[in-house]
Amino acid sequence: MDVLVFGAGSLGSLLGGLLAREHEVTLVGRDPHMRAIDEGGLHITGDAEATVRPTARLDAPESAELAVVCVKSFDTGAAATALADCALDACLSVQNGMGNEAVLADRLECPVLAGTCTYGAVRPEPGTVRCTGIGELTIGPPEGGTSALVERVGQVFEAASVATAVVDDMPARLVEKLAVNAGINATTALARLENGAVIGGDAGALAGAAAREAAAVARAEGIDLSDRAAERALESVAADTAANTSSMHQDLLAGRRTEVDAINGYVVGRADELGVDAPVNRTFARLLRAWEAGQGLR
Repeated sequence: MDVLVFGAGSLGSLLGGLLAREHEVTLVGRDPHMRAIDEGGLHITGDAEATVRPTARLDAPESAELAVVCVKSFDTGAAATALADCALDACLSVQNGMGNEAVLADRLECPVLAGTCTYGAVRPEPGTVRCTGIGELTIGPPEGGTSALVERVGQVFEAASVATAVVDDMPARLVEKLAVNAGINATTALARLENGAVIGGDAGALAGAAAREAAAVARAEGIDLSDRAAERALESVAADTAANTSSMHQDLLAGRRTEVDAINGYVVGRADELGVDAPVNRTFARLLRAWEAGQGLR
């Protein structure tokens, strides 16, 4: 399949690189990373190893069969605009936060699918991405159910040996991922810790509380996610990615804007609308936004 990965940062480069073992892949990202890939290929190291030669670009091509969107949540609108003139058969969002699929669907003429991914990735230098943990990609329609298109997209990833599950309960999967991110990302970013530190102790208490608040919001919206299920999901991801630096932690270390608005900020916004208490997420959101403002990022 002809696959376009829009947003070839850490995760986008890893997924695109793995797909390039079996498919024609175009990576869209920024220099100097794209220039390095164009000149010497993409080197995958760590828990998965390969050197592949995907096409590297700074802008979207005219067409692709599948677009995999991996940009930060605050760039989803710009990604949708950039992809609007690209002829696509399908689009898959593999992003943090909530609401990305709706933004893409509003501007694209192709079906938009939702995905969650627990593969770990960091980009140590231009032209290289390190896989820091083999996880799983889950995909499905954002409203739930399944379809022949979802099955076909799942087969594309499976053909490239990417562990993939086609699921019919994507709304629940998305809020479970939100709970995990609300707990792990904010805690590790603010305390400058690796993911494994949120298993137990003070960090674990805070992360678990943030995850439970997200689960309470989900239940108020009619999605069945118990507090214990949210905690188990957080603990499982933290254990599987114990040595990883979360994406939000990486953003703070690099002085970049975070995805707080689409994660902890989303939990707080929905909690206010639904009459649910979310004091931990509110504190996390305020601290992260204060840091961004201090850095001139807001």
